[in-house]
Amino acid sequence: MEIRFLGGASEVGRSGILLKGSKKILMDYGLKVNERLEYPLPAGQIDAFILSHAHLDHCGNAPALYHDGLPIAFGTSPTLDISSLLIEDSIKINRQNKTKGHYSKKEAQLFSRSYMSYPYHTRIDYSDYNITFYDAGHIAGSAVTKLENNKTGKNIVYTGDFKREQQTLHEGAEIVKADTLIIESTYGARDHPDRESLIKLFISNIKEIIENNGTALLPAFAVGRSQELLAILHKYKLSGQTYMDGMSRKATEIALRHKEFIKNGSLLAEAVSNTVQIAKPQDRADALHGGNIIITTAGMLNGGPVLDYITKLNSRSMVFLTGYQAEGTNGRKLLDERPLDIDGRKFAVRTPFAFYDFSAHAGQADLYEYVKGADPERVICVHGDEDASQAFKEWLELEGYEAYAPKVGESIKIDF
Repeated sequence: MEIRFLGGASEVGRSGILLKGSKKILMDYGLKVNERLEYPLPAGQIDAFILSHAHLDHCGNAPALYHDGLPIAFGTSPTLDISSLLIEDSIKINRQNKTKGHYSKKEAQLFSRSYMSYPYHTRIDYSDYNITFYDAGHIAGSAVTKLENNKTGKNIVYTGDFKREQQTLHEGAEIVKADTLIIESTYGARDHPDRESLIKLFISNIKEIIENNGTALLPAFAVGRSQELLAILHKYKLSGQTYMDGMSRKATEIALRHKEFIKNGSLLAEAVSNTVQIAKPQDRADALHGGNIIITTAGMLNGGPVLDYITKLNSRSMVFLTGYQAEGTNGRKLLDERPLDIDGRKFAVRTPFAFYDFSAHAGQADLYEYVKGADPERVICVHGDEDASQAFKEWLELEGYEAYAPKVGESIKIDF
């Protein structure tokens, strides 16, 4: 088996891993969102496509696979619904900006029609292989993928993005025994803070802002983070003062349609029923009156309703960043105290801001735990910047593992 890295190797974003054996199988095919969009290397003709989960850096370029072929696609049901939502939005944005995307609406439809949905723990027979999905604990429908060779019994396990620690809406990721483990290394060089302590600090600071008649603005990824934040706010009886805007609304509706892929589905449903879903301009004006919480896209401040809100906050308000802020994004510029780019103009943010590490990715301790539990012959570190992937690889080698931290365009051959 040759494993070729089309993207997401020694970098975060545009994930794409091509497995070339008796069949050509591609795992993920996403985008890298910085100051400009970056795409993975061309995959060529493939036989099958496996999608680990529905974040743009994993699914965003999937329809491009249907330019010249019709590969069968495998994943969970929430992953299809959410990725279709994100892809449809990307096409809409390209149309509004009069820019040509990497795929058409027809190719997006071909992707959806070629997609086969499966629950966790169901064996999928495909040619010389079988495929099984396990809960990755990242977002609704996120999957750890095991690909097993029926003839040799050897397997490859691809974690995709995962989290071992429980979240409000997700159990921790399942550890799967592996011969070859392809594992994310986003946080291969550091750990996350204690989550319960962080939640208490987060809630305390939000209460302080809204009690002072300010607005707590929570830019959030539409998929995963928005639902997690809403559930946390509801647990602390704050959902009644919360507004939800942007694509977060539709992504939450999808999560509720697939309650079997989240825990505490009833908690999320209650939170939604207590929350104002913003549907018209007057709702946005009402949300900004003060004493309210707004969850809105985009999580890295690169578009969406958040850019309108951030220009209108009063001096008693605060911006609460809760996720990864990639280089070149407005979110990273805010953290670096630089002006944001809004509609082609520079905007200096005067409103206070704070960062809370609510990452849905494995921290360093989670990564170590997963490798030890999977007990692989070899480990391939992907989905991390070069420093993080290299640090994780070096630790693995010290522990006696055969380890790799490949770069985009490189290949590794394994006995499979």
